[in-house]
Amino acid sequence: MGLILAKLWSFFCNQEHKVIIVGLDNAGKTTILYQFLMNEVVHTSPTIGSNVEEIVVKNTHFLMWDIGGQESLRSSWNTYYSNTEFIILVVDSTDRERLAISKEELYRMLAHEDLRKAAVLIFANKQDMKDCMSAAEISKYLTLSSIKDHPWHIQSCCALTGEGKDNSAMHPVWLLLKLPEVA
Repeated sequence: MGLILAKLWSFFCNQEHKVIIVGLDNAGKTTILYQFLMNEVVHTSPTIGSNVEEIVVKNTHFLMWDIGGQESLRSSWNTYYSNTEFIILVVDSTDRERLAISKEELYRMLAHEDLRKAAVLIFANKQDMKDCMSAAEISKYLTLSSIKDHPWHIQSCCALTGEGKDNSAMHPVWLLLKLPEVA
């Protein structure tokens, strides 16, 4: 039994795991990336193309690809899908007008062959703003309960203040916990 656990541990801990961070422009993707990486807010400008950072959690390496969300860039998201194990979708909880676009992009990704085993973490960002939608409202609108082929979780957060990051889903440990499901 100990040998099996040791082999599993070494399998997961000696690999690099690919994570893509996607969402519409101005959702807070880059801010969330740097909350993961440095546990602080970094002033950012709109991402043109992508940013990539490595995060190490308990000897497990995660390559975090933060991909620009402008309309002109979304058609190229699929070039990042190969070998992706985790999708982090960041939703601006105040942007009711474009929630339908977020839903469309989510289901387009989930239908892609390269993402068939990917786990999905949705951040309902900007919870500090007046009139924001709750995670439950966003979940209902995105019909997340219909997703059966991918492990998923939605988490309220505020990337600027770090609110929600103490929850296990906003902490990179969530990725570790989901590794057996995407392997």
